[in-house]
Amino acid sequence: MSATSYVQSVYTQVQRRNADEPEFLAAVKEMFDSLIPYFEKHPEQIGEGLLERVVEPERLIHFRVAWVDDSGKVQVNRGFRVQFNSALGPYKGGLRLHPSVNASIIKFLGFEQVFKNALTTLPMGGGKGGSDFDPKGKSDGEVMRFCQAFMSELQRHIGADIDVPAGDIGVGGREIGYLYGYYKKIRDIHTQGVFTGKGLGYGGSLVRTQATGYGLVYFVERMLQDVQMELRNKTVVVSGSGNVAIYAIEKAQQLGAKVLACSDSEGYILDHNGINLDIVKELKEVKRGRIKEYLDHVPTASFHPGSMDIWSIPCDIALPCATQGELDGKSARLLIDNGCKVVAEGANMPTTLEATELFLKNHVFFGPGKAANAGGVATSGLEMSQNSLRLSWTFEEVDAKLKEIMSKIYDNAKRTAEAFDDPMNLVLGANIAGFEKVAMAMKAQGIL
Repeated sequence: MSATSYVQSVYTQVQRRNADEPEFLAAVKEMFDSLIPYFEKHPEQIGEGLLERVVEPERLIHFRVAWVDDSGKVQVNRGFRVQFNSALGPYKGGLRLHPSVNASIIKFLGFEQVFKNALTTLPMGGGKGGSDFDPKGKSDGEVMRFCQAFMSELQRHIGADIDVPAGDIGVGGREIGYLYGYYKKIRDIHTQGVFTGKGLGYGGSLVRTQATGYGLVYFVERMLQDVQMELRNKTVVVSGSGNVAIYAIEKAQQLGAKVLACSDSEGYILDHNGINLDIVKELKEVKRGRIKEYLDHVPTASFHPGSMDIWSIPCDIALPCATQGELDGKSARLLIDNGCKVVAEGANMPTTLEATELFLKNHVFFGPGKAANAGGVATSGLEMSQNSLRLSWTFEEVDAKLKEIMSKIYDNAKRTAEAFDDPMNLVLGANIAGFEKVAMAMKAQGIL
C-alpha cells in the first residue's frame, strides 16, 4: 500500500467514526496531510497501526456538572476530559470553560496537545478538558460553586503522575485556585503537582502567566533570525486580549516592535501610536471589561466591530491569539496583499486549513500553533519539575529555560522540514517531528 493510500484510508475511517466532529477532523486532516512524506520515507511503518492508534483517544470522559447559581436555581453543564496519549508521560493539557466546548473541540485540542507536548522534549503526554460553562457575567461565588462541582467528578481521573490539568480559555488564576483547593480538600492530599498555573503562594511557577505569549514571541524572534531580520521596528497585529495576547504584546513591545491592534469577541481597537498595554491589562485582567472601553482612555484610538476584520490592518507580523478558526482564507489573502511577512499562531489552530495553505504558497513565514504556542505547556512542565523538587526557580531562570525550549522547538521543526526538502514549511516540520517522537515511543512500548 502506498503512503497516500494508507493515510487516506485511515482518515476515511476517522471521518466515519467522528462524522459530527468538524474541529477534530480538521486537526486530524492537517496532521495527516503532513505525514504522507513521512510514510513515503518509512514505508516499513505502514503496517504497524501507528496512525490508527495515535488518532484514537486512550480515554474520553464525559460527565454532568450540577451547581447552584446565586438565585438558588440549579444549573447543569457538561464536563469533559480527554486523555489522549500517555506514551511520553502523564496526560497534560488545559481546561477550557466556554459555551462552545463540546466533545469535538476537546478532542481536537487534546490531539494537538499530544504533539505540542512532544515538541517541548519534556516527559508529558497529551490531554485536554473543560465545560460549556461560561464564566463571563458570573459572580465569584457562582464560579467557585461550578469549579467545585466540576472537580467533584474530575478528581477521580487526575493526579501528579496520571493527568495534570492547567488553564485555558476561561480558566485563569481564580479558577485554578478553586479547582485545586477543592481537589486538595476532597482527596485530603497536598499534591502541588496535580495542577499547573497555580498561584505563586501555593506551588506556582514564575513566568507561567506570561509563558504562552512570551514563548510565541521568542519563537517569532527565532524565525526572524533565520532570515536575517529582527522584531525591532516591525508592526504587529495581535488578535485577542486574554492572557496569551496580553503577554505576546508585552514581549513584542519589549523587543522593540509596535503593536497596532488587539481585539475581543465584540471587535478590535486600532492605535497607530502603539497599544498602551497598561490600559488593556486594567480592562481585561482587573475589571474584566470590554476592549472598546480602551477608547475612554485613548480617544485617538478607534474601535471597529467584528473581530475577524482585524486582519485587514497592514502589518509586518500577525499573531492570532484568540480562538480556533479566527483567520480564514479571506483574511489570509488580506494579510498577504498588505505585505505581511510572518504569521505565528498563539491560539490553538486559529488559522483555517485554507489560510495556512495560502500562507505557505505565498511564502509567508508561518509558525504553526503546536510549535509556536508551546511555551505555556513547556512552562507548565517546568512548574511540575519545581513541584517535584520542592523548590522554586527565579523569574530569570524560568524565562531563560523557556526561551531555550522555544528555540529548540523551532530548530527541530526547521531541521525536520529540511530533511523532507521543504525548508520553509514549519507545519510539515513540526507535525512530522512531533508525530515521530510519539510514534516511536508507542512502538517501543508494544501494542497498547
